[in-house]
Amino acid sequence: MVQDAIRKSDILIEALPYIKKFHKKIFIIKYGGSILSEERIRKCVLEDITFLRYAGIRPIIVHGGGPNITEKLRESKIVTEFVEGMRVTNEATLQIVEQELNNLNDLIVKEIEVHGIKAVGFKKQDNILTVEKKIGSVDLGFVGEVIGFDRDKLESVLKESVPVICPMGLSKEGDAFNINADDVAFYLASQLKAEKLVLLTNVYGVMRDPKDKNSLISSMNLHEVEELIEEKTIEEGMIPKVRAAAKAIQNGVGKAHIVDAKIPHALLLEIFTDKGISTEIVGE
Repeated sequence: MVQDAIRKSDILIEALPYIKKFHKKIFIIKYGGSILSEERIRKCVLEDITFLRYAGIRPIIVHGGGPNITEKLRESKIVTEFVEGMRVTNEATLQIVEQELNNLNDLIVKEIEVHGIKAVGFKKQDNILTVEKKIGSVDLGFVGEVIGFDRDKLESVLKESVPVICPMGLSKEGDAFNINADDVAFYLASQLKAEKLVLLTNVYGVMRDPKDKNSLISSMNLHEVEELIEEKTIEEGMIPKVRAAAKAIQNGVGKAHIVDAKIPHALLLEIFTDKGISTEIVGE
């Protein structure tokens, strides 16, 4: 019993310099995919984010909702098409996208507030994100990219609450667009010069051998990112995430972390321990 208590106190002491270092710093946390739909994982993630807020850190959540949207479209017999990783979005698809994202936004806000922390959801109609139509190799429909945000509104909320941002926005003409949640997270991290950009995923991080759990690359710099892509250690869906994270660092973000949310309290273990448990991307 006493030894267990001592071990717990050692963990708290290890966290102390990080709590001090990150006090009032902004963390952008991108949370989506299948790990958003699983209640057990979501409970741990939101507990971790609540802890960050109580520790004096200022987290901002940018959430996705791809699997929920895909399932709802399937139920509605609407065919989903992806081009270069982006969902082609017509009017019918856009309605379902907005409905599902709004439901998830409400759920995240509700589950954070269970822990006594105030959260504020930002949806399309709140006009926090200004977008323009995204130009791709084909017409993507109502898919946009962020070109601006309401800094005053976001920073005002951030003083007292956890902002929860839905990846939808309005153009200057008032048209609604769906936005890739990763792109929103990278944009806000860069604009706010966040201390950390955290990408919650369902994989350990960047692995030298995906079949070997002991091959995790715990840290890499910007130069190593391109080397690992060139040698095909980083492949497929991880490439745009890592490259965008690297670009955010070039734009003033302190560090980026790719964290496996399936590990209980992975966010706290990554942020508040000396070794961490996932992959971090740092500057040169």
